[in-house]
Amino acid sequence: MTEHVNSYYAATANRTLAYPMLEGEVEADVCIVGAGFSGLSSGLHLAERGFKVVLLESARVGFGATGRNGGQIVNSYSRDVDVIRKRYRPEVAESLCSMIFEGGDIIRERIAQYNIDCAHRPGGVFAALNHKQMAELEAQKGHWEGLGNDQLELLDQDGIRQVVGTEAYVGGLLDKRGGHIHPLNLALGEAEAITQLGGRIFEQSPVTRIEKGANPVAYTEHGRVKAKYLVLAGNAYLPGGLEPSLGRKAIPCGTQVVTTAPLSEDQARALLPQNYCVEDCNYLLDYYRLTEDNRLLFGGGVVYGAREPDSIERLIRPKMEAVFPQLKDVQIDYSWTGNFLLTYSRMPQFGRLDDHTYYLQGYSGHGVTCTHLAGRLLAEALSGQAERFDAFATLPHIRFPGGRHLQIPLTALGAAYYSLRDKLAL
Repeated sequence: MTEHVNSYYAATANRTLAYPMLEGEVEADVCIVGAGFSGLSSGLHLAERGFKVVLLESARVGFGATGRNGGQIVNSYSRDVDVIRKRYRPEVAESLCSMIFEGGDIIRERIAQYNIDCAHRPGGVFAALNHKQMAELEAQKGHWEGLGNDQLELLDQDGIRQVVGTEAYVGGLLDKRGGHIHPLNLALGEAEAITQLGGRIFEQSPVTRIEKGANPVAYTEHGRVKAKYLVLAGNAYLPGGLEPSLGRKAIPCGTQVVTTAPLSEDQARALLPQNYCVEDCNYLLDYYRLTEDNRLLFGGGVVYGAREPDSIERLIRPKMEAVFPQLKDVQIDYSWTGNFLLTYSRMPQFGRLDDHTYYLQGYSGHGVTCTHLAGRLLAEALSGQAERFDAFATLPHIRFPGGRHLQIPLTALGAAYYSLRDKLAL
């Protein structure tokens, strides 16, 4: 059996109830491959609309990026309003921009509606390391306010020191419509809500092959699901041989996270007095927050190709101590890697393989919120209201240059270039 990795989230999960393995034949309106946030959001939105839903998970609910990420509710996509408006046709761009806060709203709605205990705390900070980044945050504030977010506050150098106990930043942007959560507990709560609405979830049931067409079928080792619609929502953890065309559209990347031993109340409040989460504005950014039991959870860096680094702590500790020198030699209790799927455009990839087979993938580091939006859009599309889904489905899915052998090293080289620009404030 494939269990959750040894992470802080798995160690503090609310429940350990296992869902059964699929055995025999099951029929459904919609079969969803993957019980991460994409699949769970889709399943819950569909179940609420009366669809008969089945989710197939190869390991455990939330096993992949859903149960391993930084736990931050960050609005927008990996490409923000300015890039979207420059890159796409006006009607498409405005449709995409109109949805940038919706994923976070959905998360808060789910927590309230289904009484999900996932340590939700409001408030997120974008931290600028130089004046160029600060100017970009000022522009971002203007874009977001123009789209209706009135919960933003620019922080000067003194202001950011009031919310983050470090001298590393020249300023920042506080988004009170952001926040942080225990993502695995959110996923487990959403899974329970699906089953309460009549949906079925099968764990330890990896899909070995699919049949597309008018009556799609998903096969596992011990069973199969016949459905009217099939949704591929495995993202970076979707087996490459299941639908090779999807694997050619994006590349998997690993991000690393550590969690310290519990800090004293005074130590914790000295780091983050208002308990906001933080991410910096670098191309390869660092992100961190406090947990419910006053640990600092700190993540950063990208390993292209999703290789496991030799030592996660050795990779992340210097980043953490650069921001918080007062944590030098603090004990690290948990360290783990989670994989996300990176697209060339940095925009998510939603689409159809045929009239009955859909896919959701490629959130490029903004998966917590965007997956929740994706589920709503999918449910709309399967209910005959596909306009918003199609705003994403019409976006071009450009392959990374270099082909199968060179795309990862070329992408890493490009990231090194942008990281150098960050350091030089260019």
